[in-house]
Amino acid sequence: MKRNHFFPTCAFLFLFFLSFPISISAEIPFPAIKIGVEQAKSPQDVAMSIQILLVLTVLSLAPAILIMTTSFTRVVIVLAFLRQGLGTQQVPPNQVLIGLSLFLTFFIMRPTFERVEKEALVPYLAGKMTTSEALKKAEDPMRQFMFKQTREKDLALFVALSKSSRPKTPADISTFVLIPAFVIGELKKAFEMGFIIFIPFLIIDMVVASVLMSMGMLMLPPVLISLPFKILLFIMVDGWNLIVRSIALSF
Repeated sequence: MKRNHFFPTCAFLFLFFLSFPISISAEIPFPAIKIGVEQAKSPQDVAMSIQILLVLTVLSLAPAILIMTTSFTRVVIVLAFLRQGLGTQQVPPNQVLIGLSLFLTFFIMRPTFERVEKEALVPYLAGKMTTSEALKKAEDPMRQFMFKQTREKDLALFVALSKSSRPKTPADISTFVLIPAFVIGELKKAFEMGFIIFIPFLIIDMVVASVLMSMGMLMLPPVLISLPFKILLFIMVDGWNLIVRSIALSF
């Protein structure tokens, strides 16, 4: 008897819960979002629309700006070299490396970001600066940071490629010339640090391979045997502390 009542009860509950969202949606109004183009009634409306487009453009370029004008490039490449030198394949995973690189970038760039906030963002939000003035003020601390990390040789290369006149002061160098010079300088320093990181791991691989060959164990992959020793060495020397300290001090 109980089994006969079970299926009708389940059917009733199913219909009840099926109709429950419909009744809720009928009682609670949901907002409708409309996007359209209307005729501007004053020049101020046109200027505001242009500002909104500029802000959206800057937001879409924010990842590239973060990567190319901060310490992120050097940090993420050094960490990638470290993982490859250890031979741990996908450990740490890419998400961890990118997250650690971002937080290290924020830590290293903190003095520069604080200057941007103090000299550009706060006055702009208070209405004391126009958009162009705020962008100019925000650009100055970033340019000073990039100039400290850029070699004159790289700057001379891009000045020559752009066919610009020889600058007399750093202010004469365009930002479009400074950014690529800064990026290739960051790549060079990151590869130098990666080479130094590779040396101890390479020595362990060579020692393990020589021992296996002397023992006649040619079919056993040396990488499989050297991996625990490389991880042990990295732990014993407190590798993460050394790597992060070296990256931070390199700036």
